[in-house]
Amino acid sequence: MNLYEKLVKGEEKLSLVGLGYVGMPIAVAFAGKIKVVGFDLNEQKIELYKKGIDPTKEVGDDVIKNTAVEFTADAAKLREAKFHIVAVPTPVNSDHTPDLSPVEGASRILGQNLTKGSVVVFESTVYPGVTQEICVPILEKESGLKCGEDFKIGYSPERINPGDKVHRLETITKIVSGMDEETLETVARVYELVVEAGVYRADSIKVAEAAKVIENSQRDINIAFMNELSIIFNRMNIDTKSVLEAAGTKWNFLKFQPGLVGGHCIGVDPYYLTYKAEELGYHSQIILAGRRINDDMGRYVAQALVKNLIRADIPVKGAKVAILGFTFKENCPDTRNTKVIDIYNELGEYGITPVVVDPAADAQEAERLYGITFETMDAVTNMDAVLVAVAHKEFLPLTEDEIRGFYNPVHQKKVLMDIKGLFDRRQYLREDYIYWRL
Repeated sequence: MNLYEKLVKGEEKLSLVGLGYVGMPIAVAFAGKIKVVGFDLNEQKIELYKKGIDPTKEVGDDVIKNTAVEFTADAAKLREAKFHIVAVPTPVNSDHTPDLSPVEGASRILGQNLTKGSVVVFESTVYPGVTQEICVPILEKESGLKCGEDFKIGYSPERINPGDKVHRLETITKIVSGMDEETLETVARVYELVVEAGVYRADSIKVAEAAKVIENSQRDINIAFMNELSIIFNRMNIDTKSVLEAAGTKWNFLKFQPGLVGGHCIGVDPYYLTYKAEELGYHSQIILAGRRINDDMGRYVAQALVKNLIRADIPVKGAKVAILGFTFKENCPDTRNTKVIDIYNELGEYGITPVVVDPAADAQEAERLYGITFETMDAVTNMDAVLVAVAHKEFLPLTEDEIRGFYNPVHQKKVLMDIKGLFDRRQYLREDYIYWRL
């Protein structure tokens, strides 16, 4: 009987190492089919899961309450599993070089608890070669086992889109790979248990790693082009969104939008690819050019706000500005690598006092990572400007009367920075508003 059959019959378990926005939904999905051990070093997070609370809001409290996942912070429980999935973040350092410490640490812990006959599949986004050249040696050293003889490896890049209830694990084609044909088939069959859209068998682990890292690099480049267009059209006094809507009537026009590019995928993954390219003697031109544009958009937005305050004859130093939304994307509590912090910091350089409101964000995470305390919507009064940074569903119903109530009534002109173009531009093209969007 092979490993797949033992998993299905309940004779073996699957483990999920890393229970964040990616790992936890995977663990929950598999728990509906087979026995699952869900491991994370964060004991506080594990306790929340055990109490039926979903801090990621990816599947919801009801699902967590009813899942069969065995949540644990005890690494020794990994010894009970034979099929292991590693889904830990792969951030970058301050100098934009890959920070592989989470995946190295996960490999170390898993290696210490690895048993013969296991299959280890990595989901973390990495540059081609990391799985075999960095993770495998750690697994071998810590376990005393030999890859290819005592255990096998595979790679299946995560494609979960945090906050997206449509494009989920089950509905997105899953790329799978293995170190040999037998492993590939095992990995494919295991993922087919939960991925309704089916799996795609990549030619090799490196091919699968490369496929993932270019997916987000492609999006990053396209958004950078939109951001550059926005900068150009704003200088021409042309509304970018109107231009894109007109151009979008052509059947083959790619409908990307300008915006802040943060998070732990699109704003990070391109650096993994360019890092490896530079190791091999090639200096990226297009990818890094796009990264530079996107990394600078927070500062660009802040400077545009300052210029609009000056246009409105409002003193810049000491101005109170409401920032609505702080997460890296809409309807998601994740604040890691949010580019709204760049706006916040740049405004601070001008002596402006930002008031940040985000009903969807993880407030404890934001305070821990950035030292920022969120205010409630009630605090948004007597503002000198309002900047809507994230398209949370809580902000969509805001009426013109409600927005008007946010401002200091002494101002003849109200500065409204609608980054994502949430509101009807025509409604604010009036004498008493200065309306600006990317």
